[in-house]
Amino acid sequence: MPNIVLFSGSSHHDLSQRVADRLGLELGKVVTKKFSNQETSVEIGESVRGEDVYIIQSGCGEINDNLMELLIMINACKIASSSRVTAVIPCFPYARQDKKDKVGKNYSRAPISAKLVANMLSVAGADHIITMDLHASQIQGFFDIPVDNLYAEPAVLQWIKENIPEWRNCIIVSPDAGGAKRVTSIADRLNVEFALIHKERKKANEVDRMVLVGDVKDRVAILVDDMADTCGTICHAADKLMSAGATKVYAILTHGIFSGPALSRINNASFEAVVVTNTIPQEEKMKHCPKIQFIDISMILAEAIRRTHNGESVSYLFSHVPL
Repeated sequence: MPNIVLFSGSSHHDLSQRVADRLGLELGKVVTKKFSNQETSVEIGESVRGEDVYIIQSGCGEINDNLMELLIMINACKIASSSRVTAVIPCFPYARQDKKDKVGKNYSRAPISAKLVANMLSVAGADHIITMDLHASQIQGFFDIPVDNLYAEPAVLQWIKENIPEWRNCIIVSPDAGGAKRVTSIADRLNVEFALIHKERKKANEVDRMVLVGDVKDRVAILVDDMADTCGTICHAADKLMSAGATKVYAILTHGIFSGPALSRINNASFEAVVVTNTIPQEEKMKHCPKIQFIDISMILAEAIRRTHNGESVSYLFSHVPL
C-alpha cells in the first residue's frame, strides 16, 4: 500500500503542520520560489513515486499566486509518478463566483470562475479534492473527480456548548436567506429556534436594508455564516439583533477573510466574540481584534486524509468531531 506524503503550500503552513502532527507525519520537502519575472517555481524535494500525495493549500492571502503554486505542485507530483494526488483546499478560492449573478446590466457576460478553477485543478492532475464548507455545495458538480466537502458544523456545535453557558436559551440566526439551511441544521441539533435576516443589497459589500424574521428578545443570538469578508453584513446584523432585544450576539463563521475595514468594524460592533475556524490564518488579525477567536479544524482534515488513504467513508465527519 502506498504511503501518505503530505506537502504544504505557502498559504497556511501552520494548519498544514497541525494536520501533519495529528497524523504523526513530517511535512514533505518542497521549495517554492519566484523568478525575477514573478513566475512561480516549485521543487519537490523527495520521491513521490507510487505514493499517496496530499497537498494542503488554502484559498487565502495572495490567492492567485497560491492557486498557481497549488496547480504547479499537483502537476509536479503527478508527472513524478505519484499514485494519487489529493488537493486539500480548506477555503476554496473563487467560490463566490459560482453563477451569473443578476447584478448590473452585464450579468449575462459574467464568468463562472469557480468552474474554471475546478477545470484547472483537474487538468493539473488532481485526482481528488478535500475542502470545507463550500460557499455553494453545487460547486462539487463542477468537477469530474471526487470532491469531499467537509463541514465545520460539528466543531461549531462543540464550541457553542463549551463556551456559551446560556446556549440552551440561544437563537441561531442567518444573516441572509441563503444561509437558512445551515442555521436550521444547527438549531435542530441544539434543539433551539432560528431566525433569519433578509437583506437587500445595492452592490457588492454594501448592505442597504435589513429585515429580521424571528423573535430574538431576551435571547443570546448566534449569527452563523460560511464566510465574512469586509464584515459589513454581520456587523449591521449584530446591531439589528441588539436593537431587537438580544442579550448578547456572537458570530460563528467557517472562513474569516476579514479584508479592508473588517477588523475595525468588528471592534466597534456589538459582538461578544467573532469565532472562525482556522481554514485561513488568523494570528495577525487576532492581535488587532481581541474579539476574534478560532476553532481548530486540523483534526477534521487529518481524519479525512486518514480515512481517504485507507479507503474508509468520511461521512462520519459530517456529524462528529474526531478526537
